[in-house]
Amino acid sequence: MAQQHLDPTAGPVAGDTLAAYLQAQATEFLRALRQHRETGGATATNGAEEAVDAARALRRSARRISGTLHTFRPLLDEGWSEGMRPELAWLSGTLAREHAYGARLERLLAALHRLSGSSAFPAQAPAPDAHPGTHPGARAQLPSEKGTLTVGAAKAGALLERQLTLARTRAHSAALQALGSSRFHAVADNVAVLASEVPLTASASATGLKPLAAAADERLRDAVAGLPLITAGHPYNAEALVHGLSADTAPQPQDSPWHQVRLLLRLHRYAREVLFGDEAPVDVRLLTAGQALDRHRDAAEAAAAAASAARTPRIAPATAYALGVLHADQRHEVEAARFAFQRAWMRETVGTP
Repeated sequence: MAQQHLDPTAGPVAGDTLAAYLQAQATEFLRALRQHRETGGATATNGAEEAVDAARALRRSARRISGTLHTFRPLLDEGWSEGMRPELAWLSGTLAREHAYGARLERLLAALHRLSGSSAFPAQAPAPDAHPGTHPGARAQLPSEKGTLTVGAAKAGALLERQLTLARTRAHSAALQALGSSRFHAVADNVAVLASEVPLTASASATGLKPLAAAADERLRDAVAGLPLITAGHPYNAEALVHGLSADTAPQPQDSPWHQVRLLLRLHRYAREVLFGDEAPVDVRLLTAGQALDRHRDAAEAAAAAASAARTPRIAPATAYALGVLHADQRHEVEAARFAFQRAWMRETVGTP
């Protein structure tokens, strides 16, 4: 991102600006918590959309508070901020799992429906053939044996539904336990204090926000520089496919640096929010790059779920075949997302003075 985006050129004292942002996020957290309690913590399966919205708002505020404490930690009481950050990360991660499993199942069932071309196989949601930004060669040719794929697709879908529904149910139970735990009550108490008083250091008023925000931008750029952006411009990555279908259950090693860039991009975005508040200019390139990395994360996790299901003992060959095709399809989605990010980032780099 262009360096001038990080310089508002004028504004209130740094400590006041940071405190106002954190207090606003803490207030949003407490408002979402109150809404969640009023809905009784009902689940999406019971039709309680308000509870889902409240949980999403809790995650959103927790992420922003945690990210801001990380980027601007020199301005905050060290013991307090270092103790609070991991607790907010724990809460955000715990609340996110239920939604993630549901979205993953929906994505995989829709992909199976699209790949098999079978009207008998239920899809929970339509899926486009390719994400925006996919170049023509981004998806390698998938096997043409539609009959074999259709036979296995229904059983593959049923297997995925059993596994991911069970995981989602467990995630929901874990979220309810977390929200009723003494650990969560301690987090909520700290956020309540934050809403009225931010523990700034004595030097906060004399320390600028811009250098710390610029440092976050630099960390992002360094991480992107370590990505294989040239490889991301090619349509096929056989190494990733082979790794995913092997007996090794370790996470795909190629994905980790991209997930790290996604995290750093989010921290950079939060730093811009602190600097500009509601007047933050919309950076279309930043938005496009972030969307590509979100798609990358979703496709990578869906591919891992398909590969995990394919390792289920004693499944029929047709089922394993369908899961293998599904895994390949999602890994091609990963490559398409990397290509989309590469295009957005290279355009931004070329256009930066």
